[in-house]
Amino acid sequence: MKPVTDLEKYLRAYDEQLRTEAETPSAIRVSRLGTLRLVTFAGGRGFITYRDLGSLDEFGIATLVGRALDYFRKDPTIAGVEWKSRGHDHAPGLHEALLAHGFLPGEPESIMIGALEGLCADVPTPDGVDLRRIGSDPDVRAMSEMVDEAFGVSANTRLAEALINRLARNDGMELWVAETDGRMVGAGRLEPVPDTDFVGIWGGATLRAYRGRGIYRALTAARARSALAAGKKLVHSDSTEYSRPILERSGMLKVSTTTPYTWTR
Repeated sequence: MKPVTDLEKYLRAYDEQLRTEAETPSAIRVSRLGTLRLVTFAGGRGFITYRDLGSLDEFGIATLVGRALDYFRKDPTIAGVEWKSRGHDHAPGLHEALLAHGFLPGEPESIMIGALEGLCADVPTPDGVDLRRIGSDPDVRAMSEMVDEAFGVSANTRLAEALINRLARNDGMELWVAETDGRMVGAGRLEPVPDTDFVGIWGGATLRAYRGRGIYRALTAARARSALAAGKKLVHSDSTEYSRPILERSGMLKVSTTTPYTWTR
């Protein structure tokens, strides 16, 4: 009998443990439409996700996409909707159906999974860099401004407000920053997934002038140590091509891809 590889084990754990209600802990409302979960977040954001699309053919998928979008269109508070697709799903005609209904594809990202211990091994903190967990409103706002700058987008207070609200709910999320010379230069978020083996690492960002110095990896290690202390075993992340090689060097595996499709009112 062929042995099960780590990649196969990780992908099965991802599908079974993460593609559930655990995927959207901060949802305001969740409705079901067939196999879909239609999620409403604060700030007028809709989100569509699912464990699988069953045995639907192209016509069935196109019909489902239309019905899901109609659900959000009827809510005037919804400004945009993201459909989260995965590369390993059986989904004939999904790309074409989403385009036909006005969804635009974003950049594909790698779904990375691995053991937390691998992220902590032999990871020094760069000289002159301090890592700390933050929670105060001023720190969260400063972190959000830095992340916007790192990603090259206009400053937006929406992220800061959402993070401040989540910290007030004490849902387990942790925010970590890297500082040098009194300035925040890197940041990342840790998301423990209740009732699973997993934590997620998200929002990793480093200012362009400070990249290539090991700051991203040091922040990742700090978050992994915190998760291990809380009893977690596995880590997952949707990674850009910038962060994927760093995570691979720490033993994480690319198990699939995910592509966001976005509809804007």
